[in-house]
Amino acid sequence: MKENTKKGTIPVIIPAYEPDDRMIALLKDFEREKVGNVIIVDDGSGEKYDEIFSQAQAILERIGGVFLRHDRNRGKGRALKTAFSYVLENQREAAGAVTADSDGQHTVECIKSIIGGLEEHPDALVLGVRKFDGEDIPWKSRFGNNLTLKVLKLVSGLDVQDTQTGLRGIPKTFMKELLEVEGERFEFEMRMLLETIGKYEIVQIPIRTVYDSRENHQTHFDPVADSIKIYRILIEKFIRYVFSALSSFILDIALFTLFCYFTKKTGSKLYITYSTVLARVISSVYNYLMNYKFVFRSREKGIYAASKYFTLAVLQMMCSALFVTIAVKGIPVLHETPAKIIVDTILFFISYQIQKKIVFRS
Repeated sequence: MKENTKKGTIPVIIPAYEPDDRMIALLKDFEREKVGNVIIVDDGSGEKYDEIFSQAQAILERIGGVFLRHDRNRGKGRALKTAFSYVLENQREAAGAVTADSDGQHTVECIKSIIGGLEEHPDALVLGVRKFDGEDIPWKSRFGNNLTLKVLKLVSGLDVQDTQTGLRGIPKTFMKELLEVEGERFEFEMRMLLETIGKYEIVQIPIRTVYDSRENHQTHFDPVADSIKIYRILIEKFIRYVFSALSSFILDIALFTLFCYFTKKTGSKLYITYSTVLARVISSVYNYLMNYKFVFRSREKGIYAASKYFTLAVLQMMCSALFVTIAVKGIPVLHETPAKIIVDTILFFISYQIQKKIVFRS
């Protein structure tokens, strides 16, 4: 392993698992374009690929690059972390690093544009985003990206054009934080996007969309196993929200029913309102604590988050009382409890978006 002498430049990290001649072609392009700060990580490809990596090492020697190796396959996420650790320890003057794939999807021109983007925005995550509207784009790639974009925006609020891009400019401070982030394989890149929320701006730079049409082209992305991991990451926050809301909802309904039983006997026409207020005060305190610590894991100061949360809770409570009353008065056969379940279910989804974007944001 040869230490790179160009410590002030932004390194290009290429994780490689069972690569082919496209990686060699990319390295030759680097050599021709005089891009020397390149780090290749062999992610345990095995003896079958020794010849490819021998060629790669020869080019790295000429351009002053670095070759790292895992003794076994540990996943793309771990390969990136290995390279991050190397850069942080040996290239401390680097402002960050750019990651690229080894399969020819990223040209040197596009990689250099991301390097420039990171130099211009040293505190932002810079994404090289592809266009998925061309006729030559495989329908599976187009469908998968569009679906993931919609799910990501719905559950996290992030609005990016390409969630699957491996061409990224990562600031030095973010690299340090990513070493502690879960994810050893493809799901790590999705976690990287989610980790920017409230901390780092995302800058998106259009790049060329390159797809290999060769019949023997293969991908190490498992469409079932890796997709499950990625979507589990995307929805885990919403699942936590559902658990928090469901437990709060059960508490609220139980208290509401109990209070209705007692206040209705008083003959008050506002018994539904009284019961709603009493039940909601208790359940909202519980729900706030759950959402602040468990769901959104907010970095917002407690007093600010609490003031926004309870303002929302009051508005939501007023809407609940109003619409439940309207429903019960308008439909005499409708009992108070099922009416409240219907109204509060609708308010549930509205509240999630407000809490995510306003209440618990950093």
